[in-house]
Amino acid sequence: MNRDPRVALAFDGPVARLTLKRAEKLNALDMGMIEGLFAAAQAIEAHPDARVAILAAEGKAFCAGGDIAAWGGLEPLAMWRDWTRAGHRAFEALARLRVPLVAVLAGHAFGGGLELAATADIRLAEEGARFGLPETGLGMVPGWSGTQRLVRRFGAQTVRRLSLTGDMVEGPDALALGIVDEVVPRGAGLARAEAIAAAVAARGPVAVQVAKQMINAAEGEDADLAFESMAGALTSYTADLREGVAAFREKRAPRFDGR
Repeated sequence: MNRDPRVALAFDGPVARLTLKRAEKLNALDMGMIEGLFAAAQAIEAHPDARVAILAAEGKAFCAGGDIAAWGGLEPLAMWRDWTRAGHRAFEALARLRVPLVAVLAGHAFGGGLELAATADIRLAEEGARFGLPETGLGMVPGWSGTQRLVRRFGAQTVRRLSLTGDMVEGPDALALGIVDEVVPRGAGLARAEAIAAAVAARGPVAVQVAKQMINAAEGEDADLAFESMAGALTSYTADLREGVAAFREKRAPRFDGR
């Protein structure tokens, strides 16, 4: 699995730290970085000690979106089959992490960058950071769940404003619109994220992860997984399941007693 060096991942006890490191291009995403995000999500998911993750970026922008040089010349089939689907795969993996994800938006997040930020459970914006969906100004539409997950998490009217008009918002406006959960002074985002991560990590990890999955289901995201995983967990503790497995191994009819 690709571990692109521009998508750095480090573990410190229960905290996973995911950092975009393409500051010279405002952390614009190309295919290598998209694959790197997917690989990082898989690594976080598989890490037995992970309880919370922090998503941040180097430089003056969180993420300027998809790198136009990477997608601007793609043919329609390649745009659909490769670019759009790869982005969805990576962003879905981040949004559906079993652990909470905290995003530090220390700079602008436009287009795909805002779609990336929306995968987080908690979003912190430093003062001066701006947010928008500029795609329609390029004759394009949001392609990495900008009209889907963003509607679920920010509300349809907010997404209408950003996408249809090209408005850019920041600070108190972004907070009022539900795009971010908190606005902090410049340079204070990472420290605040660390404090939130410590608070999350101190709580019951199974309860936190189940609560996250249930909240996602309430938003209409991942509902099938939430219900089936809860049902599977419930039945896995029953005497009936142990009896059913034993009967299968012993090639006999099971004797269930409803416990």
